[in-house]
Amino acid sequence: MTKIPTLHRRLLLFIAILLIGLALACGGATDDGSTIRVGAVFDLTGPTADVGTAYANGLRGYVDWLNESGGIAGKPIELLYQDYAYKVDQAEQLYSRYSQSGVVAFQGWGTADTEALRGRIGDDEIPFMSASYSHVLGNPEEAPYNFLAGTSYTDQFKILLDWMLEQEAPAGADEPLGVALMHNPSPFGLSPYNLGGKDYADANGIALSKVEMPRGNTDYTAELTRIAKSGTQWVVFQNTSGPVATALKNAQDLGLDLRFACLNWCSNSVLTDLAGDAAEGTIGSILFSPPGEGVTGLDQANRFLESKGSSLDQEGLLYGQGWMTMHLMMEGIRRAAAQGEVTGRAIKEALESLRDFDTGGVTSPITFTPDSHRGTNSMRLFEVSSGMWTPLTGLRSPKA
Repeated sequence: MTKIPTLHRRLLLFIAILLIGLALACGGATDDGSTIRVGAVFDLTGPTADVGTAYANGLRGYVDWLNESGGIAGKPIELLYQDYAYKVDQAEQLYSRYSQSGVVAFQGWGTADTEALRGRIGDDEIPFMSASYSHVLGNPEEAPYNFLAGTSYTDQFKILLDWMLEQEAPAGADEPLGVALMHNPSPFGLSPYNLGGKDYADANGIALSKVEMPRGNTDYTAELTRIAKSGTQWVVFQNTSGPVATALKNAQDLGLDLRFACLNWCSNSVLTDLAGDAAEGTIGSILFSPPGEGVTGLDQANRFLESKGSSLDQEGLLYGQGWMTMHLMMEGIRRAAAQGEVTGRAIKEALESLRDFDTGGVTSPITFTPDSHRGTNSMRLFEVSSGMWTPLTGLRSPKA
């Protein structure tokens, strides 16, 4: 037997380890048709990991439950995923890797990366749901393969403004309603302002300003003091729970005469846990039913978690949000499989056939059509009372 030189053996070993590592990162060997592959990126370590981790757990939990239940058309779902730490370039690299691995659908996360990918998603014909509810992503002319599982940021903002007008600016009031949008320094943060919110405020006589929340800040005293001095009555946060909790504590320490509201990414138990009594009275945009309401659409999630020694009460609203988002994507795959073809185009057409799809009370019924991929424009408002998010309204939609 010919002996391989030591240097060559080491080189071959290095190449083998590298190939194994690449295979593992991509979720295994090349696609042989025995599974249905879905790609995903999560923020588990980046600036939005405060809410991203629980959401990702919900997505993965649904896939685990589905596979334990037999998968779809006898095939398991193979979820290829990685933490991208909220970095757009990393999301683009992972999307390229997974799309080349044969995924038929994709679960994204952030607004910046989802908007950056929408052209490629359309070219590749890969249906894409995201934790971003940027209004433009629900427009098939702009994003033909993107689907919104929740109410867009713009519609959330409009619903809040309508409600605030009812509370603060009755007909004949001399002073306009003043609202400041305190936002994440990103396309996510500016989405409700730029994609219709500013125009809506102007049309309704609302004095709207925007105030950036610099990333990594541990104090927002200066920003809040400036808002209070301007005569603004309301602050609406478009950010995740961690930074908002800091701002609420700052406002409490300053004793400011301001009222606060959150769009969906700070309307959760992460905020109330972090902010404590500083969150009292905060209004929240609730798109997905929180645990404890008894809706049937989360029964499977709760049973699955209990079988693993946990519960939906422990995991929280964000887990249910991820679970239901994956449920909607899998419904498209189920319908495509029933027609005999699990391809991106077939899944897109199947999703576009959903009409008043019943989520078991988790959201308002979902409808996708070839002309609109915004599944719903409704949500409820909740208020923090005694540390708990308490229902304040029924389902509401923008008035205009």
